[in-house]
Amino acid sequence: MKVTDVKCFAVDCYRTNWVFVEVYTDEGIDGVGEATLEYKEKALLGAVDHIREYLVGKDAREIGAHWFHIYRDAYWRGGAVLMSALSAVETALWDILGKSLGVPVSQLLGGCVNAEVPIYVNGWFAGAKTPAEFAEKAKAAAARGVAGMKWDPFGKAYLRLTAKELDTAIACVAAVREAVGNGVELLIEGHGRFDVPTAVTVARELAPFKPMWFEEPVPPDNLGALKEVRSRSPIPIAAGERLYTRYDYRALFDQCAADYIQPDVSHAGGIAELVKIAAEAESRYLAFAPHNPSGPVANAATLQVAAVCPNFCMLESMFSDVTWRADVCDERLTFQNGKLRIPQKAGLGIEIDEEACLAHPYRPHTLRHYTGALTDIRPPETKFYY
Repeated sequence: MKVTDVKCFAVDCYRTNWVFVEVYTDEGIDGVGEATLEYKEKALLGAVDHIREYLVGKDAREIGAHWFHIYRDAYWRGGAVLMSALSAVETALWDILGKSLGVPVSQLLGGCVNAEVPIYVNGWFAGAKTPAEFAEKAKAAAARGVAGMKWDPFGKAYLRLTAKELDTAIACVAAVREAVGNGVELLIEGHGRFDVPTAVTVARELAPFKPMWFEEPVPPDNLGALKEVRSRSPIPIAAGERLYTRYDYRALFDQCAADYIQPDVSHAGGIAELVKIAAEAESRYLAFAPHNPSGPVANAATLQVAAVCPNFCMLESMFSDVTWRADVCDERLTFQNGKLRIPQKAGLGIEIDEEACLAHPYRPHTLRHYTGALTDIRPPETKFYY
């Protein structure tokens, strides 16, 4: 089964662009992956084209060999652009292999340990500005039966917070906790904002509200700083969305720098690499909670990984999305009692509609995290998918 072509589809989705990667074979079995890399899509498309030059003409089923050669022969290995491109292509090859054998990818990875997985939602807070507005949106999210909800209450801060900014953030957390009670997990997002003393102060202020974790409290460039925050924090620390491959994660594990690890199937190296990272975490009794705020193909791939990992904890998922998400793919998921069922279709269990993708072409978007527009994450017209 030879690869005949690799194509990318950059699809505007309001806050960024989904980037889907389709791999085609001479047996008519195609596979899809996702390489959504916010604000670096043009570089990503070039990286996928380099991989295409290597992959066309080769056996689509030799997934491990292709990963090894692409990674090794890049020379300037690692990093967000190369690893996102490689992640998407590797995922698409697993999709092809599963389809060719008529089984879900989870079966190829050893079979399901988890038939369903709890989710926490992102994006539920769209448009909220005040603690009261966050509280009302939190009630609406909780009413849909989700297991947890995540958000960044820190406005446009970077490195430090004034006393007033800290009070505003903590008031927001307090309002949400009061609105949903203790039956819903709260997960506080830091987006790599703070220096060490500020992150420690924030963690201490958050502790009375019993969050499940404080995510990415410091920038990702220094694992020693992350370790220092974890050693002084009264609440668990989650991190890892901006780490790539088992090699980056080895340093995090060796330094005991986080309680929850968050590799992303679209960036960390793909499906097999996430399973390897999760297995190392399992040997250290660390929880695996993959980063998953992107599009429907990444969600499908992450579900297949979550199915086979005993230390899987909770899956991030977008609470609502642009109305055309239902047009660009045939995503069909079962959500009940706060959990998503693991799909059992062949491959990833999802297909994209190329014509529909082309109807929503790439649009430039910029980072909102430090502009005060962080909650402008959804357009006025959205659709709930669970």
